[in-house]
Amino acid sequence: MIGLIAATNAGREAAQRLADAWPERIRVYDGPAGEAIRTAWSECEGLVCFLAVGAVVRVIAPLLTDKAADPAVVCVDEATRFAVAVLGGHAAGANHLADEVAAVLAALPVVTTATDATGIPGLDSLGWPIEGAVAAVSRAILDGTAVRFEADADWPLPALPGNLGATGQFTLLVTDRSVPVTPSTVVLRPPSLVIGVGASRGVSADEVLALVDATLTGAGLSAQSVCGLATVEAKAHEVGLLQAAALRGWTLATFPATELAAIEVPNPSAAPLSAVGTASVAEAAALAAGRPGAQLIVTKQKSAMATVAVARRTPRGRLLTVGIGPGARDLLAPRAVAALRSASVVVGLDQYVDQIRDLLRPGTRLLTSGLGDEQARADTAVAEARLGHAVALVCSGDAGVYAMASPALESAGTDIDVEGVPGITASLAAAALLGAPLGHDHATISLSDLHTPWEAIENRITAAAVGDFVVSFYNPRSRSRDWQLAKALEILAGRRPPDTPVGIVRQGGRPEQSVRIVSLSDVDVDTVDMFSVVIVGSSNTRLIADRMVTPRGYRWRT
Repeated sequence: MIGLIAATNAGREAAQRLADAWPERIRVYDGPAGEAIRTAWSECEGLVCFLAVGAVVRVIAPLLTDKAADPAVVCVDEATRFAVAVLGGHAAGANHLADEVAAVLAALPVVTTATDATGIPGLDSLGWPIEGAVAAVSRAILDGTAVRFEADADWPLPALPGNLGATGQFTLLVTDRSVPVTPSTVVLRPPSLVIGVGASRGVSADEVLALVDATLTGAGLSAQSVCGLATVEAKAHEVGLLQAAALRGWTLATFPATELAAIEVPNPSAAPLSAVGTASVAEAAALAAGRPGAQLIVTKQKSAMATVAVARRTPRGRLLTVGIGPGARDLLAPRAVAALRSASVVVGLDQYVDQIRDLLRPGTRLLTSGLGDEQARADTAVAEARLGHAVALVCSGDAGVYAMASPALESAGTDIDVEGVPGITASLAAAALLGAPLGHDHATISLSDLHTPWEAIENRITAAAVGDFVVSFYNPRSRSRDWQLAKALEILAGRRPPDTPVGIVRQGGRPEQSVRIVSLSDVDVDTVDMFSVVIVGSSNTRLIADRMVTPRGYRWRT
């Protein structure tokens, strides 16, 4: 919940804009500003104050307790020029809230945390529990001081700067093991441990958690790396298990007895087999929840009414297929920017990576190649993800449209996480410049016959002509393929009027952009190249006020 506090009419108007944008998240506080801030402080996770920073600081100073408990505070000036993260930049999410506020109010977000200002990921902003000297180690990283980096496994973290290496007077550890924490050490706790739990009916949450804690302590493992409990479906409603999970903020996963019975374990038992249909609950459930690749690192431990076992998950690398749009920076989606900044490895065509290089975090590893290496790039991206890295595969337009998502997903298996980050395609960017040519049914066809026989392409063009689709042609003409566009236009001309509008957009969204609309009978194919998109209207497409428009048909409804 976000509390809004304003003291002037201009502030209240701006606050109302946020309230309209986020109706489910907002609580507006009226009355004297100081009193409103103090009330919102105890009721909300974040405060947006349309007040001077100094005035807000004077009110909140006596309220401060701990960075883990204090809400995020963002201040916005009267003219809504700036959204300033004042308190809780990382821990409470004020930096992100400032970005969100700025997006709604068309303001400039201002963050003052040093890591955000320099592009280095904040150690306390990675979403994992953290222990130790966060401030000291963060300062060492920012200062370029050598910091020893050690991880038990490769987790898909954002890029870390080059001063993290094998040695250093400061240390950053990524581990689920219990380790000494010194004044020069930070420990990040990855979500690597799964606790399998078997329980008798009526077991208490206290008994379950006491056994879990004793088991972890005895094995030298940190409870902060536990990502959840797991058990058999027959225990899905066992109150003690549900309460134990809720008290620690853990999930409780359940599995059918038949699935657990098929998992080989070191300590099967006749008792659970007769009770719930599987010879193992704790060990089998831990392995089931941690799959694929989980290892049982603590075998079954018992108390009077519970059993637990611990499995360690194998980290899964992440592959993001990222569309960066047609080239203009303001057509790059915010989600794509976030994806690029979350990656430690970026793979792509060299000229595309150059377009977004300034958005990448220091230390990002770049694997680029030239035209013609598409399959190799896709395979490289998948291979890097399989090593446990956070990988962004960069493509122009949308990664799933004539781009790299398809070859990458042909190689990717279930052993990595894959997410598509959509981008604005060339045809959509071109259509926006032309008017509304795609207002009704349309087809997109590539005229490149490098991987598709021309006969198949010609059949598709013919089908689009017969169906009277608006047609967007990608890869329309190159030096070595100089006749296909003329043939495609000839096929379409056989099915639609010679004055059908045709839009030709070259370098759409870039400084060299050119936009032309001509009739089908007047297209000069020599002016078209591989940097162009050609959109041919249907028989219903019209030129209205010098814009291509394909009517949707609303005006003719009865």
